[in-house]
Amino acid sequence: MASKSSIEWTESTWNPVTGCSKISPGCENCYAERMAKRLQAMGQVNYRNGFELACHEHVLELPLKWRKPQTIFVNSMSDLFHREVSKTFIKKVFDVMNKASIHTFQILTKRADRLAELCDELTWGKNIWMGVSIENDKYKDRIDCLKYTEANVKFVSFEPLIGSIGKVNLKNIDWVIVGGESGPGARYMDPEWVTDLRDQCLKQKVPFFFKQWGGINKKKTGRKLEGKYWDQMPQLVEAR
Repeated sequence: MASKSSIEWTESTWNPVTGCSKISPGCENCYAERMAKRLQAMGQVNYRNGFELACHEHVLELPLKWRKPQTIFVNSMSDLFHREVSKTFIKKVFDVMNKASIHTFQILTKRADRLAELCDELTWGKNIWMGVSIENDKYKDRIDCLKYTEANVKFVSFEPLIGSIGKVNLKNIDWVIVGGESGPGARYMDPEWVTDLRDQCLKQKVPFFFKQWGGINKKKTGRKLEGKYWDQMPQLVEAR
């Protein structure tokens, strides 16, 4: 349940939770749902029920066995703050992340309201980065929930970007990722939406990472924005 990742802004994935449910337009063409069905067909035990939400106790301590420090995307195949994931299990995940302090953990959620509910009960080691995913201007309030947390690094992923974001207040935000939707049914991303976010990041001095244009063939459309790769990262924080 952990593997090297092809995601440009991380190194590995760790999935103590798999499966999810759709809560906003960005979920419509969920890549994790497609992947889960593929893994189910391949006979992968943790996906025997496809994309139904499941917590995997036997995967929890895996990062403690990884001796080489790395950046780990937590639950690429789910959402840690899904309502069906118990508070007890979320705390177990945070306990492991705090113990495995040689690694940097990146968490993304669309369920920013539950994040805000639980954040004061969680221990935020310096190696834990917290982010929210936003697809258009209707969900910018997720940023306000993120700012309420004590995460040392707070980031926003505008992916899949399927609408204009408009003006956004990035105060106390440490990193922005932007990417287009990819795969079957991929929706259009207007270049002006991307450049507007980049320019706002430059103005507000927030590191900007452009992940992809997306589309049916994301390799063909590539990652360059106005002839340049944008791979800025937040300043890495030493583990405790």
